[in-house]
Amino acid sequence: MDISNPFVKLDFFEVDQGRWLDFEKLFESRGGPKNCWCMVWRGKPEDRKNKVSKKSAIRNMVQEHVSIGILGYAGDEPVAWCSIAPRSTYRDLGGLYETNENPDHVWSLVCFYVAREFRGQGVMRQLLQAAVEYARQRGATVVEAYPVAPDSPSYRFMGFVPQFKEFGFVEVGTAGSRRHVMRLMLH
Repeated sequence: MDISNPFVKLDFFEVDQGRWLDFEKLFESRGGPKNCWCMVWRGKPEDRKNKVSKKSAIRNMVQEHVSIGILGYAGDEPVAWCSIAPRSTYRDLGGLYETNENPDHVWSLVCFYVAREFRGQGVMRQLLQAAVEYARQRGATVVEAYPVAPDSPSYRFMGFVPQFKEFGFVEVGTAGSRRHVMRLMLH
């Protein structure tokens, strides 16, 4: 399914040691997610106590070859991020746990960030499409996401329900009072 927008075309790459500096550049840019380093749903409490510990923890994951997500590039410039990884690499997200599923094949999509100057240009659609493909290529059979309603006052970084519905995700439950649990089965 190609639902990308023709305004801007990005290229996507896994965050690995070779792309760490680009990941760091995007996160530390003006408006970047440098306060969380995408550790809200990862690690132990000591990994999340401040910006320094969060950055160190996510860097350690990259150095240990743990999947953390993908970067979107406009030319050579990193302009977008999506946290997509095996659900087992996150803390409890409140998703659906099926007894017959291989937990390593369920991937969670938990965060999006797009640089301000690239917002409103179809980047989110491209990020979502690239994230699903990234998970599929690494053996995922299910991608689970936790978006919120467009009018939600919090958790907006997790995406919005209509975007996931448009892509074919199906709502299977809720996690807390705002997050919807949505799944896309990959066959």
